[in-house]
Amino acid sequence: MAKKMKTMKSAAKRFKITGSGKIMAYGAGHSHHLEKKSMKRKKRQLKQRELLKKDLKNVKPLIPYLK
Repeated sequence: MAKKMKTMKSAAKRFKITGSGKIMAYGAGHSHHLEKKSMKRKKRQLKQRELLKKDLKNVKPLIPYLK
């Protein structure tokens, strides 16, 4: 009997898949040391952005339903 592929839950919480299949992720550094960052910088970091193609090969094995 074949084993089921399991999703790495930490990765599933960090990445979202759009309807067209793009993988979205938050920018780094948006959750700590916020008092020294400008409001413009904080707003920019809070937005999700599309994952780069070179990062896809590291993320795809963690979330099996991405394939």
